[in-house]
Amino acid sequence: MHNALTKKDIELMQKELDERRIVLRPKLLEAVKVARAFGDLSENFEYKAAKQEKNKNESRIRFLENMIRTARVIDEGGKNGGVALYDRVTVYLPEDGETEVLQVVTTMRKDPLKGIISRESPVGRALLGKKLGDIVHIQVDEHYGYDMVIRAIEKGQDDGSIPINSY
Repeated sequence: MHNALTKKDIELMQKELDERRIVLRPKLLEAVKVARAFGDLSENFEYKAAKQEKNKNESRIRFLENMIRTARVIDEGGKNGGVALYDRVTVYLPEDGETEVLQVVTTMRKDPLKGIISRESPVGRALLGKKLGDIVHIQVDEHYGYDMVIRAIEKGQDDGSIPINSY
């Protein structure tokens, strides 16, 4: 499996990976040593908590290494001026009479509660490449789907301001 990521995604993940390896790992190892010195490990909460934090860091390191190793670098640019990665798209939902602003990003940056959606989500896939005024149909399941109309496209770029997801 390859992860579709931008160069900026990989840079941000590499930066976090370096921070976790060089700065955080030694601190957490030291915290485990100090907590171990408190005595009986079966009733030593500090030791258990320190081990938990160390293991959490090691797990995140493995996750980031795997994401970087399996990455497939993708281009941010859109097709023929249509919706591209990092563009902010204003859509109108006729069924609800509502307008929403969505930003299409890579999976590592998504935050649906803030309107930052993955390019691999049904809405993200449907929006990519579409143009101003297009009606986009989103099929949720075999019984239900809805339409959205693209009202505005604000071209964007990956400036690194959207953080990498923690998990």
